[in-house]
Amino acid sequence: MNSSEVEKYAQQAAMYKQLACYYKYTNPQKYIEVYLRHYEAMKQLVQAYEQSRVSPPYSSEQALPSYIRILHASPDSSAIDIVINGQKVVKNISFKQYSPYLSLTQGQYRVDIVPAGGETPIFSTLTPVMGNHTYTLAAVGNVNKLQLLNLTDNTPLPYGQTKIRFVHLSPDAPQVDVALKDGEKLFEKVSFKQSTDYLQVSPGVADIEIAAAGTKNIILTIPEVKIEANKIYTVVTLGYAHKSPKLESLFLTN
Repeated sequence: MNSSEVEKYAQQAAMYKQLACYYKYTNPQKYIEVYLRHYEAMKQLVQAYEQSRVSPPYSSEQALPSYIRILHASPDSSAIDIVINGQKVVKNISFKQYSPYLSLTQGQYRVDIVPAGGETPIFSTLTPVMGNHTYTLAAVGNVNKLQLLNLTDNTPLPYGQTKIRFVHLSPDAPQVDVALKDGEKLFEKVSFKQSTDYLQVSPGVADIEIAAAGTKNIILTIPEVKIEANKIYTVVTLGYAHKSPKLESLFLTN
């Protein structure tokens, strides 16, 4: 098996894991069905990965380092530490804060979210990391339903242009549309924990409005957003729509 098969099974496993987390509290029967698919995808991922380690040739992409950063987007969680394979790599990161990119080699990693200064994880997961990839791992949801969302940051960028995507991380906000103030829609019907595809746009300054999907009910306005050439932006909404801490935006660049 080659690296493309490893990546395919990794994506399948991640998708079924997120679906299982969604159905866990809403549809137990569907949760079991999706979790079994996640388990099967993980078995195929491990098999593909183990074979790729011993099957020549070892691709140059596999050998290249990857990078991850941690984003704390859980509005009612206190400061946290991040432990990867038993090593504390990010310490005392608070809501709305994010780490610099950290270098990792290709592999599968155990990631634990631990209260700052503590030892006992409040959430743990296995996260596959592909060679020559860049990721943002976001701690999301309320503290009693904490999850780690894996976002792939890789995207090609033509010179002189810019790209932008939107990530909905507000636990109580509805499905939303994202548009320019003049009415041009950028992204539609984005749900909690959903990340859009990247959209290539021209550099400039614009006002961005976030509204409840299909309505003109603006829940957040982001004025005078400066979009610079040769940059890749991730626009994150986080906080609460109906209580404190209030809904706001965070701009990340690759």
